[in-house]
Amino acid sequence: MNLLVSISSNIYPLDKKSIDKARARWDDLIHPPKTMGKLEDMTCMMAGVYGTDEIEDRPKKCIIAFAGDHGVHDEGVSAYPQDITRLQFENFVNGKCGVANLAECNGVDMFGVDIGMKGRESIVGILNYKIREGTDNMTLGPAMSLDDAVKSIEIGIEVAERCIVDDYKIIGIGEMGIGNTTPATAILSVMSGKDPMEIVVSESANPGQELKHKADVIRKAIEVNNPNPTDGIEVLAKVGGLEIGGMVGVILGCAANKIPVVIDGFISYAAVLIANRINPRCLDYLIPSHLSGHPGSKLAMEILKMEPILDMKMCLGEGTGAALAMPIIDSAIYAYNNMARFSQEPLGQFLRSYESDQKK
Repeated sequence: MNLLVSISSNIYPLDKKSIDKARARWDDLIHPPKTMGKLEDMTCMMAGVYGTDEIEDRPKKCIIAFAGDHGVHDEGVSAYPQDITRLQFENFVNGKCGVANLAECNGVDMFGVDIGMKGRESIVGILNYKIREGTDNMTLGPAMSLDDAVKSIEIGIEVAERCIVDDYKIIGIGEMGIGNTTPATAILSVMSGKDPMEIVVSESANPGQELKHKADVIRKAIEVNNPNPTDGIEVLAKVGGLEIGGMVGVILGCAANKIPVVIDGFISYAAVLIANRINPRCLDYLIPSHLSGHPGSKLAMEILKMEPILDMKMCLGEGTGAALAMPIIDSAIYAYNNMARFSQEPLGQFLRSYESDQKK
């Protein structure tokens, strides 16, 4: 808990002077004001994060993905066996899965962290920070203890700080865990006050029995545990997941170290909701990569007042959205650094003369 308290107390507002300098720089670049839209907003935000309007081109980037299994899987909330968590997570570091390929294509390094998968054997290339072999069945009681919830967050902080020491300037988050949309939806239900059924069928015109069963399971878990929606750690412990806690730690750790975090899809939104309860200032350090196609995603973004960069109808998770957003972020920085300036170009002199004539 000491690490978490220390990190949270070191998250400060963005540097307004640097944001203003970056905005003034954009205003001097040869384009009509604000016409680069979110590209301008992203670089100004990053200037505020870094505390300088000087942002390096193509900064070193990585994605940290956490894997964990879930006791609530016993309730039949997923069509897939839990063995897939482990089998697929190997593909995160051997270049075979979606996020691994998108990351490699875009020059983004990939790190996998076993924070709570079933199985005792380590996987080559995966960082082993296993707290336990999956959570407990949250319909029978808390998914984990408060101590394990804190531990999962502090592991995320530790891994993030290892990457920061290795000079990573932008960090994305991802996850793997069969059945983890159930705890993520439970977190959203608790934080929003919405019934689970409203969330799981929010984008389904004709919800089947499987979705209704999932909503019933989530509702039961919330009734059994009665988590306090104002206490992020309690919500994580009672209805969350270890990989969600790991992502919370990356968010908080990066914010305290002035590093922007690119969040992924629906499961990462749950992590953001938890992190927001711990320290709302962390939201200023986040870049939402895409709007997940998973039910409840729009609600989560509305609660967090976030507008994702992309809407690709993706709902894979893993960190794929974060990987896909990285080259857009690179493009924003490159334009910011390399576009010509009105103050240094004949075009600027012409426009000043033209505007002066128009005022006469």
